[in-house]
Amino acid sequence: MKKKNPWFVFFWIMLFIIVFMLINSAKQRGQEVDLEYSQFKQYIKAKSVSKVLVSSDFIKGQFRDTDGVLKKFKTIPMDDPNLIKDMEDNNVLEFSSAQRNGWLAPILFNWGPIILLILFWLWMMRGMAGGSKQAMSFGKTKAKLAGNNAAKKVTFKDVAGCNEAKEELQEIIEFLKDPAKFQKLGGKIPKGVLLFGAPGTGKTLLAKAVAGEAGVPFFSSSGSEFVEMFVGVGASRVRDLFDRGRKSAPCLLFIDEIDAVGRHRFAGIGGGHDEREQTLNQLLVEMDGFDTKEGVILIAATNRPDVLDPALLRPGRFDRQVIVPSPDLKDREEILAVHSRKITLGDDVNLNVIARRTAGFVGADLANLANEAALLAARHSQKSVSMINMEEAIDRILAGPQRKSRLMSEKEKKVIAYHEAGHTLVAKLLPSADPVHKVSIVPRGPALGYTLQLPEEDKYLTSKTELLDRLSILFGGRVAEEVIFSEITTGAQNDIAKATDIATRMVTEFGMSDKVGLISLQKPNQEVFLGRDISSSDRHSGKTSEIVDEEIKNIINSAKDKAVALIKSNISILNKIVDYLLERENLTGQDIDIIMKDEELSPLENGNVETDKKETLKNLDVLLGKD
Repeated sequence: MKKKNPWFVFFWIMLFIIVFMLINSAKQRGQEVDLEYSQFKQYIKAKSVSKVLVSSDFIKGQFRDTDGVLKKFKTIPMDDPNLIKDMEDNNVLEFSSAQRNGWLAPILFNWGPIILLILFWLWMMRGMAGGSKQAMSFGKTKAKLAGNNAAKKVTFKDVAGCNEAKEELQEIIEFLKDPAKFQKLGGKIPKGVLLFGAPGTGKTLLAKAVAGEAGVPFFSSSGSEFVEMFVGVGASRVRDLFDRGRKSAPCLLFIDEIDAVGRHRFAGIGGGHDEREQTLNQLLVEMDGFDTKEGVILIAATNRPDVLDPALLRPGRFDRQVIVPSPDLKDREEILAVHSRKITLGDDVNLNVIARRTAGFVGADLANLANEAALLAARHSQKSVSMINMEEAIDRILAGPQRKSRLMSEKEKKVIAYHEAGHTLVAKLLPSADPVHKVSIVPRGPALGYTLQLPEEDKYLTSKTELLDRLSILFGGRVAEEVIFSEITTGAQNDIAKATDIATRMVTEFGMSDKVGLISLQKPNQEVFLGRDISSSDRHSGKTSEIVDEEIKNIINSAKDKAVALIKSNISILNKIVDYLLERENLTGQDIDIIMKDEELSPLENGNVETDKKETLKNLDVLLGKD
């Protein structure tokens, strides 16, 4: 148990006593009327005074004013030998003298503030001399030293995927364990390693794994911990962090979200020699100053490398920049296996199928998926997590939870069915489109219905034909509404926004317009950063803007016309899809294939929704060639 500082205790006791006496004195003074001595004598002669207390410093008592109200008074005494005789003659019933006050009260009133300042100064000096430095600890780093608890230690076995990033970091660990291996050939290990990638890809988890594998002290902190309201605190904490690192060498220093302190200098409007820049300058000096032979290596993580100061990224500081990419199919399956270790999985769970359904998911999304599936299984009192739970968890993450309580009229339900059937029909008729996995008219999240397409493999390039087909699929819902009802609704709002974005990027970024040509007219798709982008302007003329707008409109109209032609020539299939959607609310990819062949679907067993979900899983196996 930490021992109390006696000066600290004494300080608070004295402060309480002085404050209590001041409050009590102020309370008493507020109830007393200050009288001149001549007024006091007049009240005595008027027989209005009933009580008097005389001392060498004051005279106090009670009197009745002209309104007959009884009040307390106070006055300063004078050399008046007739005072006692006057009080006796005028019926003052109670009068007495007071003993002189002790020495403590005047000292506390007159010297109390000075005593408090002295005690406070002694308390601070005592704390600093004892090494605690609590009162002056603003400039000390808040970096935490990673513990050696083996049960909680994270290693590379707990990090699935990211094989290239793990190899780069493994080299750092080997250097810390055996520096001679790298130094005998004259090589130098990097001073700093910057991990960057999309949010949730596992940058911080990789740093924790490095701490678990290295076997050396590992100090972790956040970029926001360096920036405070006090001037100079950030720079002081940077110095203290590197001082601790040198004393504990060999060691690793980790700064998470370094963009909080490492942004471009002069980024503020109107310049900026601010606290953040001083902190960054000190970080640059420290990284340039310590030698790799000391065995101190800095690892930082960020998802905004575009806003970092160029001086921070030059060789000699962050020598090595490691990208942590979004996981591919194989990595997603490994990540799901890691997050499913503590979850009781059913025999029907196929992680490969789940990995195929989660294209674009990062590690944090997959961890949330496994947890959501476990919660759904617990909600239904199941003994294990089934594939149905996994499928429902994916739907909840992609589209939101089901809103079964949302009531819709039959007309609206029919419009939604035709809208989703339009998307589905166009997707099935276009050869470059991803296979349709599921169609639903059950509201989820903000969506009234959805059509889910499942890519057969991860794609890193997209052709012009695939983009044009994607536009036609997006307009399939609006076109179906127009063709059937001769009326349009607001349901295609999100489709139009997505289509406009794709067409715009085709013209201004991808060079897929013959009129505009191979010119990039749009800035990279990233957030605006004031320190760099506030004064930038468009580089193209107004005439070029007109050509761009015309080309975007032509691409959109062409894609819509293709969707119109496909739907009008397959109206009977569209109506059949709608009939089954209104009957079942959900259709699987295999159901759609059967309908496209103009065949009838087998009836559901008593309309059991769970049977329908099991059919979905079976269809996935067929799609993957497992049946």
